[in-house]
Amino acid sequence: MIIVMKPNAEESAVKKIITKIEEKGLHTHLSQGEEVLIIGVVGDKSKLDTNAICALPSVEKIVPITESYKLSNKKFHPEPMEFSVGSTKIGPNNITIMSGPCAVETEEQLLKIAHAVKKSGATILRGGAYKPRTSPYSFQGLEVEGLKYMQTAAKETGLATICEVTSAHAVESAEQYVSMLQVGARNMQNFELLKEVGRTGMPVLLKRGLSATIDEWLNAAEYIMAAGNSKVALCERGIRTFETATRNTLDLSAVCVLKEKTHLPVIVDPSHATGVRAYVEPLAKAAIACGADGLMIEVHNDPAHALSDGPQSLNFEQFDSVMNNIKPYIELSGRTL
Repeated sequence: MIIVMKPNAEESAVKKIITKIEEKGLHTHLSQGEEVLIIGVVGDKSKLDTNAICALPSVEKIVPITESYKLSNKKFHPEPMEFSVGSTKIGPNNITIMSGPCAVETEEQLLKIAHAVKKSGATILRGGAYKPRTSPYSFQGLEVEGLKYMQTAAKETGLATICEVTSAHAVESAEQYVSMLQVGARNMQNFELLKEVGRTGMPVLLKRGLSATIDEWLNAAEYIMAAGNSKVALCERGIRTFETATRNTLDLSAVCVLKEKTHLPVIVDPSHATGVRAYVEPLAKAAIACGADGLMIEVHNDPAHALSDGPQSLNFEQFDSVMNNIKPYIELSGRTL
């Protein structure tokens, strides 16, 4: 439930309520809006005398939360979330562009891509060092060696970096080298992994599962947040449907639904959603128009010879063209790059 305080509520009154709640073994989360202060309560509410709390002169009302996810619920945190990733920010005021290769292949390759995407306007370099692939015989990534290349690229370009993690061991390694952790679609409901990335306190990008509902997705985010980490962004990357014309079906309606249900930022990945580079630009434009807070776009110096996902990757010229062509949409949305 949430306790909505009156606009003139004094700090001492707020502290008194928090003390009463926490004495009962429940947890509280404060959300300070422009006009209203909200106290979110997580735990067994039957231990509280809600009537007595509601009768306090500093309390406006008590609102129950029926959804199973609490911390990721917009009712808990009415203001949109913003958080820093390296020297950039993800949030409601800008469009964050995460770009780079699906898989880190060599240091030379990654540095070349990093400089190119930065020049075109990206602020976060994405690169896969751990690659969970459908086939066990496909390229699985360079692991720690790839992470070191990511760190080198970050130092040379100033870009923030993001890499997918697939296990507790990968988390332990990645947090030493990159700015943000990514939980991929296949691991969205790997609850032990979610707890592990939550405990790091690092920014996390949580991709939607292949067939996950939005509520399942938000409950997965809840695992990360319940571990003490509020810096979570959600990534819509397409879901599995009967359609075979594209790799997945990009659910842009999910962006609109999420904006009603949660305060967490929403990133859209048109590259993985379609698997076709020609569709990346129009869907990037649509994603911004729907209210997305950023895009993840795969870029490679030589897509035809990429070790992973070449058909959906843009070359440098194509990426630069996309970045120029989405600028009017970014301006119309009231955002900046």
